[in-house]
Amino acid sequence: MAPIPPKGIYVPVPTFFVSKSASNYDPVTPAVDISTQAKHALHLARSGIRGLVILGSTGEAVHLTSAERTQVLKGVREELEKAGFKGYPILAGTAAQSIVETVQHLEDAKDAGSQWGMCLAPGYFASAVSQQGIVDWFTAVADRSPIPILVYHYPGVSNNIVITPSTMEKLASHPNIVGCKLSHGDVADHGLIALSPNIDHSQFRTFTGLGQQLLPVLTLGGAGAIDGLAAIFPKTVVRLYNLFQEDQSFAQLEKMRELQYKISGGEKLVVKWGTIGVKEAVSRVLGFGDKDGGRLPLSGGLPGGETEWENWKHVMEALEAVEKTLPELESL
Repeated sequence: MAPIPPKGIYVPVPTFFVSKSASNYDPVTPAVDISTQAKHALHLARSGIRGLVILGSTGEAVHLTSAERTQVLKGVREELEKAGFKGYPILAGTAAQSIVETVQHLEDAKDAGSQWGMCLAPGYFASAVSQQGIVDWFTAVADRSPIPILVYHYPGVSNNIVITPSTMEKLASHPNIVGCKLSHGDVADHGLIALSPNIDHSQFRTFTGLGQQLLPVLTLGGAGAIDGLAAIFPKTVVRLYNLFQEDQSFAQLEKMRELQYKISGGEKLVVKWGTIGVKEAVSRVLGFGDKDGGRLPLSGGLPGGETEWENWKHVMEALEAVEKTLPELESL
C-alpha cells in the first residue's frame, strides 16, 4: 500500500524571495531565497509541525518556474536532513491543468525528495466539468504519479469548482490517492468525508485547510490541518491539536475552545489577505523574509501598510503571548 501522510498540523509555507537589498535583486522576478526558506522550515519542524506543504497556494507555485520549484524542494530537503530531520514529511503542490504537466511536477518533486504530492483540482473549465470528469482527471494523475497524492479542493483559487463528498469517496478508493485538503468553509462536507463509512480512513487522511475550523473538524474525524496561521504561530496551532489528542474531557474542552478562539481571530488575516498576509506576519513576528516579498502582482505588502497592520496587531500580540509560553516540541 502507498504510504500515507501522518496526522497532525502541516504548514503551507510561503516561498521566500531575496531581499530588495540583495545585489541580485530583480523587482520583476526576484530570485528564490533558499537560505531563508530552510531557516523557516527548521523553525517549524522544531515547533512541532508535522510536515510542510511546499509550492502550494501560499507558496505562490504559479509564480515559479519548474527549475525554481525543484530548487526550493531540494534545498529544503537537504537542510532538513542536515539538521537531523531525516524523512521529514514534505508534500509538493501542483497547480497545473493538464495531466501531463501535473505528472511532470510530481516526478520532479519525487526527484527533489518529496514523499507526497498535493494536486489542485483542475478548475479552468469548472462550469463545464462533471463529477465524473474530476474522478477521471485525478485517476489519470494518480495512475501515473511516482508518489502518492492528495486531492486539493480550494474553490477560491480554482474557479469555484465543486468536488462533492461522493466524488471524494470514489477518489479515496484509488490506491495512490491518500488524502485530501479541504480549503472551504463547508464543515458538513468535512464530516461527510472524514466520517464516511465508504472510505478506509487508515489509508486516506482528511485535512482541513482552515485553522479556524480545526477543533470542529477534529471532532468530525479529521486528521489535522494544513494551515497558514501555523506558518506564524506553529506551537500555538500544534498545541490545540495536541490538547484534543490528549484529553477530550469537558475541562479540556474549555481550554481548547479558548485556544480556538484566539486562532480563529488570527486566521481572519490569512483569509482576508492570503499569501500577502502570511508573508507580512512571518516577517514581522518571526523575522523571516521581507514583509512585501511576493512576486508580481503580489508585491508591496499589505495594502495600507502600517495602518492595516495596526488593525491586526492586538490579535497577533495575543497569539504571540501564547506562542512564547510553549516549549519547542520537535515533530519527529
